[in-house]
Amino acid sequence: MLTSDEIRSRFLEYYRQRGHTEIPSASLLPEGDVTTLFTGSGMQPLIKYFLGEPHPAGTRIVDSQKCFRSEDIDEVGDNRHTTFFEMLGNWSLGDYFKAEQLPWVFEFLTKELGVDPSRLYVTVFAGEEKYGLPKDDESVEIWRRIFRGAGIEAKPVHIGDPDRGGEVGMQGGRIFAYSSKKNWWSRAGPPEKMPAREPGGPDSEIFYDFGTPHDPKYGPHCHPNCECGRFMEIGNSVFMEYTKTDDGRFEKLPQQNVDFGGGLERISAAVTGNSDMFQIDTLKRLIDALPGADMRSKRIIADHVRAASFLITDGVEPSNKDRGYMLRKLLRRSIVHSSMLERSENRALSASSGETLERCFGIVCDMYAGTYALDRERILSVFRAENQKFRNTFVNGMRRLDRLEAVDTDTAFTLYESFGLPYEVIKEFGGVKAASLTREAFEGKLEAHRQLSRAGAEKKFGGHGLILDTGELKAKDEAEVEKVIRMHTATHLLHAALRQVLGDEVHQSGSDITVERLRFDFSYPRKLTDEEIRRVEEIANDAVARDLKVECREMPKAEAEKSGALSFFKAKYGDTVKVYTIGDSFSKEFCGGPHVDHTGKIGRIKITKEEAVAAGVRRIRAVVE
Repeated sequence: MLTSDEIRSRFLEYYRQRGHTEIPSASLLPEGDVTTLFTGSGMQPLIKYFLGEPHPAGTRIVDSQKCFRSEDIDEVGDNRHTTFFEMLGNWSLGDYFKAEQLPWVFEFLTKELGVDPSRLYVTVFAGEEKYGLPKDDESVEIWRRIFRGAGIEAKPVHIGDPDRGGEVGMQGGRIFAYSSKKNWWSRAGPPEKMPAREPGGPDSEIFYDFGTPHDPKYGPHCHPNCECGRFMEIGNSVFMEYTKTDDGRFEKLPQQNVDFGGGLERISAAVTGNSDMFQIDTLKRLIDALPGADMRSKRIIADHVRAASFLITDGVEPSNKDRGYMLRKLLRRSIVHSSMLERSENRALSASSGETLERCFGIVCDMYAGTYALDRERILSVFRAENQKFRNTFVNGMRRLDRLEAVDTDTAFTLYESFGLPYEVIKEFGGVKAASLTREAFEGKLEAHRQLSRAGAEKKFGGHGLILDTGELKAKDEAEVEKVIRMHTATHLLHAALRQVLGDEVHQSGSDITVERLRFDFSYPRKLTDEEIRRVEEIANDAVARDLKVECREMPKAEAEKSGALSFFKAKYGDTVKVYTIGDSFSKEFCGGPHVDHTGKIGRIKITKEEAVAAGVRRIRAVVE
């Protein structure tokens, strides 16, 4: 069976033989790109060359790019999600196009790697009539010829909207046409989200069919973009050939580009025919080095140790914000889950323990020694310092858990708040004494604590601190409290304005308010243009000028959701929630308050900065005047 090293080497050699120049992997910390904290795709370091700047290596390029996606961290633990991965990529900058790219990638997978062609399914762009973007019939015909050459008669199936895929099902198809929700690429997303002069184009994805039974909870029928786990995307060829004009039309770029990305770990899973990505050689070595039988904890440790090793080597230090916060989260989650495995093996916890994880860091350094120069000394030094800071508190919490005679919801919350013990640890190692503890009750306690903090914000605090659901607010007197409340309402106006300008994919990710300024985080894949910032500011201030009424209603959570009120956090809400409405329809959100009663009291909103927070998360800072 081919190893990951062999697959990477064969890919690079395959494209070198076809005139491509190999370039080294870029750092996980993007250089000259403030739109994101980490390098999350193979194309990210090359975007300026798609926009026309000549690449010093020429028009045909190949590489294996190390990538990190922080947004996937909460999904790690299943059989296919990782935060760190390698992206195999080949690139044509105005050179070859579809007729060369699609046969090449198919030949590489089936001939060089031995993937069974009958297990491969592909998707293409179905077209968007309202933008004058045609269906990618050329790719359909190329794929039909490719499959026919492999002895497979490939039937095209038009699905269009991927949300309807479960209704359409397979229908004996091999080539599936989806809308721009799935088969269009640009930095901003689908065509309607793209600003003027942004490049983009249709793409064609390749899926591997593991043949696992379809789970009907994802729809009555299966199809390549089904989430049931039967299919895994292993490669995507983007045909970047369009740009958006100032008047919203699409026209062809001066050059046609190819951007291919194939996850090394996913391709390795396809080569082995095992849908559990953690059974590929690089991850399995880590899994096998860990004690115990809890696969979820083992997968989390394997992923996090590997990701942390690369982040530390590229210069990240643990801290409480931005890149450092993500590294700290990786390390501390590894410590928690390593402790869970130790306890499952009846090993005594020690405040100085860390040998298991140190061994895993050593395995990572050894595995990648021939490809990446990981800094073993620095990795271990950073880990030991973080382990010393956190593990003592964690171990003390576990000892406190051991001494308890019973663990109810209140006790569990204290263990979480004081010692960082997550629900899973308390439940598993609490044993019989935690038998009555449920996740619903635990999360309900967390939400009740948040609600209590929010309720306090509706009183006059004098010299006390002020806490809202949007973050910690510092205020010394009533005048400062009043200003903070004005800025809190301003965040709702900015949220609504951002969604008007950028689209409904904008979701609040958090905020923080002080007397001096407000900070608002939201999901969005790229840096905002100066014009977009101006429009957001203009829409928000127009709402201020109209002096819209701000109203609050308490209602059952289910009723609030049906009313269209927005809520974007994973935290569990109580059965009764507060919904704040601004104007007739300008803004309607779940919120603990407090707010001004009319927007005219806010004052003029001025955006002072727009920046990246993490991959896919942006931040604006603003003041009210």
